Amino acid sequence: MLMHTPDRSPPVAGVVGAGLLSLALAMGIGRFAFTPLLPLMLRDGDLSPIAGAEWAMANYVGYLVGALTAARVASQPRRASLIGLVGVALTTLATGLLSGATLAFAGPLLRATAGMFSAWVLVGASGWCLMALARAGRPALTAWIYTGVGCGIAVAGLLTWLGGGQSADWLWLQLGLVASLGAVVVAALGTPVREPEARAVDHTTALLTPPAHGVGKSDAGLIVCYGIFGYGYIVLATFLPAMARDSIDDPIVFGLTWPVFGLAAALSVAATAHWGTALPRERIWALAQSAMALGTALPLFSVTISVLIASAVLVGGTFMIATMAGMQLARERHPDNPTPLVARMTIAFACGQIGGPLLIRSIGSTASMGVSALQWANLIATLLLAGSAAWLWRLHFVGRPLRSDTSA
Repeated sequence: MLMHTPDRSPPVAGVVGAGLLSLALAMGIGRFAFTPLLPLMLRDGDLSPIAGAEWAMANYVGYLVGALTAARVASQPRRASLIGLVGVALTTLATGLLSGATLAFAGPLLRATAGMFSAWVLVGASGWCLMALARAGRPALTAWIYTGVGCGIAVAGLLTWLGGGQSADWLWLQLGLVASLGAVVVAALGTPVREPEARAVDHTTALLTPPAHGVGKSDAGLIVCYGIFGYGYIVLATFLPAMARDSIDDPIVFGLTWPVFGLAAALSVAATAHWGTALPRERIWALAQSAMALGTALPLFSVTISVLIASAVLVGGTFMIATMAGMQLARERHPDNPTPLVARMTIAFACGQIGGPLLIRSIGSTASMGVSALQWANLIATLLLAGSAAWLWRLHFVGRPLRSDTSA
């Protein structure tokens, strides 16, 4: 007599919840907690503006290393994401526990390590959740997992905004506790009976492997545009609250910019998932890059809190849309083997991210030609984003075959 084995696969709600929370912790804390805390650390005398740029650059270098090494830990993606979440929690707690010369030395190392762990979470959680939702026949729910990025940024920003009167080290500890509790919740959500093995993708090998149809001029253009996007958004994504603090010293006011940035990111992903599925990816990416260029241009003319909030909406509301559109377009171009193009775009994006803080660090705190390092970085970002958006618009109207509405 055959016994029926009940289906003990993780429930869909648990999978979506685990994925959303994992990305919220990895991105909101592991990658971008430093953004709302930077002006508070400057206020407390823990950092100089130049050291702040070095901390940011270290985190983005760590993220690049994590993207390149994720394949070595992602053969079991759920385990990789849990390891990454524990790493994010520990490095965040350690940042709050250290002070003085010890913090000055260890801070960049901790942020670099947090960046690496964040990449492991992104790869591991995405891989596990995508497989689980595909097995459950609900792949369309994948987009909702990526709202976690904006939610994490918003929650971390909200915590630092409401706690802006506290010292920065206490806020680091609070975020570390949030990350620790979140890791426990993720471990309890959607646990499968037996985790399936995932074929790990070695991004280093993928870089050396040409796509099935080769990399043409348009593919090279996509790589360049994605790298420009990485540079273009990261200046505001790193220094937006610090720019607001230069205008208004009240943390309850300047701290508002970062929760707005995260909320715009979360809502934009949800809106695109609901209404944007039928639009060509080139058009979505071009719209996002155009809005982002406007967002980086606004602070060149004014740094009032209303202008910076508008910038937060324009850049925060488009950076995840550009991310998804770029990845989807790569898969559309090479459906049989998109990994090499995706890998090249990811590396270009990571290098662009590193370029923003590196430029600010190289210019230093002294204004050049009466323009500060942040203004120079924003000006260059605006020009590059506008140029890449124009190329994407041209690709949309010229590169895509025209469809005829008339029948032959």
